[in-house]
Amino acid sequence: MAWESTTPIRRRMSLEHGRIDRSGANAIALAYPSPYRAGMSSLGFQQVYRLIQNSGDLRCERFFLPDDAKLFEVGPLSYESERPLGDFPLIAFSVAYELELAGLAQMLEASGVPALRRLRAESHPLILAGGPLTFSNPLPLGAMADVIVMGEADDLVLGLLSELRAEPDRKRALEKAAATPHVFVPALHGDVMPSIAKADVANLPAFSAIRTPDTELSNMFLIEAERGCSRACTYCVMRRSTNGGMRIVKAETLLATIPQDARRVGLVGAAVSDHPKIAEIVNALADRGCEVGLSSLRPDRLNEEFVGALKRVGYRTLTTAMDGPSDRLRELLERRARIRHLTRAAELAKEFKMKRLKLYLMIGLPTETDDDIAECAAFISDLAKTVPIALGIAPFCAKRNTPLDGSEFAGISVVENRLTLLRKLLRGRADVRGTSARWAWVEYVLAQGGMAEGEAVWRAASRGGSFAEYKRAFAEALSEAPRARVASKRLQVLQATGPES
Repeated sequence: MAWESTTPIRRRMSLEHGRIDRSGANAIALAYPSPYRAGMSSLGFQQVYRLIQNSGDLRCERFFLPDDAKLFEVGPLSYESERPLGDFPLIAFSVAYELELAGLAQMLEASGVPALRRLRAESHPLILAGGPLTFSNPLPLGAMADVIVMGEADDLVLGLLSELRAEPDRKRALEKAAATPHVFVPALHGDVMPSIAKADVANLPAFSAIRTPDTELSNMFLIEAERGCSRACTYCVMRRSTNGGMRIVKAETLLATIPQDARRVGLVGAAVSDHPKIAEIVNALADRGCEVGLSSLRPDRLNEEFVGALKRVGYRTLTTAMDGPSDRLRELLERRARIRHLTRAAELAKEFKMKRLKLYLMIGLPTETDDDIAECAAFISDLAKTVPIALGIAPFCAKRNTPLDGSEFAGISVVENRLTLLRKLLRGRADVRGTSARWAWVEYVLAQGGMAEGEAVWRAASRGGSFAEYKRAFAEALSEAPRARVASKRLQVLQATGPES
């Protein structure tokens, strides 16, 4: 079994380009609670890796959630040394969103480290965590992590890691971490979280160190075009009030940072298409012969110059966000997308001979009715006369730190019925694909929850991780919560918005 575990590691290592090999005693485990293909496509994970490996006094060894459940028999192994995760005194996890908490629990348990913070002893590794999840609600993560870096870790992660790595006494290490701005120590802070860290714009952009074909973004060099967002979308954690709005990376800095041999480039950010020189940047990369992907395209930013540039760098499908199914709901979301912008996007897709226009939107929004779905179907039917349309649909999940925080989940049957209605109304006119309403509900409970919900993830994962086990574990954890007022409120959420039996 050990041989089976190391074979994919060695194969993947042989395919990596740009890896920063280091030796030394001050090793830190850098872990991602999803498989390698997802972890190595994460710019945040790659940024922390690059910072540590270039630090001088620290080095990191990478760990990922094993692809095959059988490989948990030996536990996660380091990609750099094939050592077990539990051998490292300090383990740092990058967590992108709520459903990855299960992977974190599985990785720790398979390594002989209790996943729950309250069950760990002095002899166990110290668990640090950060990542995009901390911009919204890291309280469920607090059931597992000893130390949580809030927000943008670029400027403080190295100092914090060095301090924790050098302090052998667990109690003193936690006290030092708790005294660090923007660092959350659940054992000492309880439910009171510090403010979110903001990186110095002079230290941007983040960019990847390693390129490999064995990822979701095969051989793609990832780099920020901007950080944050200037918009005020009411559902979005990265709205302009979260961390001071958008910070732009100068076009010349961005282009100078991208290696000349990079043939595939990913421009990353919450609002990449809002960069004032985005068309110029894309055209410059087209002149190099690059294929380019952008993480976000806003419909009101699409014009002939920009879409023409996208065509030059390999776009065959024009993808943008519709967000809400009706004008009324888009107003609720404070989106700038208007019918005229979406209509123009279809015209541009046709003009530049794109195969289709793909639109992302949410259903199950507050106050939504079947009439909103019918309006969506009528508009898409008309739009499909211009260009083939594909819809990517996700159930709405209210997030902390947004104006729509606290909004109820529409209900699994409600979301499924509206998706069925939309498919029926658009049959033969558009391709309609939706994500699971059940797992969106699990995400919602965690997004609105606390440490009791984090413990529930551990319970559900240890029982096989089925949806039924999540439902059972949430009810158990909340019924056992020590503060009856909080537990009662959350149980009402489960009963009122949860799945129908």
